[in-house]
Amino acid sequence: MMNYTLNIKGRLLSLERPLVMGILNATPDSFYAGSRMPTEAAVARRAAEIVGQGGAIVDVGACSTRPGSAPASEQEEMERLRMALAAVRREVPGAVVSVDTFRPAVARMAVEEYGADIINDVGGAQPDMLRMVSRLQVPYVLMAAEPTLEQTALFLADRVQRLRDLGHKDIIVDPGFGFGKTLEQNYGLLSQMEQLLALELPLLVGLSRKSMIYNTLGCNPDQALNGTTALNAIALMKGASILRVHDVGEAVECVRLFSMLNA
Repeated sequence: MMNYTLNIKGRLLSLERPLVMGILNATPDSFYAGSRMPTEAAVARRAAEIVGQGGAIVDVGACSTRPGSAPASEQEEMERLRMALAAVRREVPGAVVSVDTFRPAVARMAVEEYGADIINDVGGAQPDMLRMVSRLQVPYVLMAAEPTLEQTALFLADRVQRLRDLGHKDIIVDPGFGFGKTLEQNYGLLSQMEQLLALELPLLVGLSRKSMIYNTLGCNPDQALNGTTALNAIALMKGASILRVHDVGEAVECVRLFSMLNA
């Protein structure tokens, strides 16, 4: 595995050993009920839990992207994020904070008002967002919602070049499991995911409790932790540098065991 680093306000965050990103949803309607943290007290508890269990990054979202959901308005997303980011910064002031948003104005607010360290975009890397993150100069998670490995690689390569043309350097790529793909396409992409390492960029993988797990196993999101851990182990073996998860402690254990293979 290549020793990637991310520039977090002048401090280098090493990805030589895979990191765990803990999900913090300041929403009332995320697909996994256990991840919903709609109050300031709940947000603070969740942030402390993520860091306490060994999570390296707290990923704060305020607009659900679950299939079939109606997205919150931009104003509502900003209001939720202001509450959540203030609570996270108070509770775990030294934590690396990522913001999960597809809106450029929300990204700007999070970085300029609350010092968000990373922007995690599931919105298809639209031109306005690419220009915004390049202006903000924070690490950027670039997600693909393409159905096949070939289309995913082409999409990511195109957007990476656009970002580099804008002078942006810190880029993380996400194959987008659960976005724009059938069940079979999700597994097909995972089976070949190591080929995306040809981009020479760190891979973020978000498989946690998703439908590709619970639909395959005939269960529901609440029962999908074991399946999540199994696929996280596969993702690590195929080159993932960051695991984005609901269950931080279990993912950290998965990384520790995987790291023994290369000790």
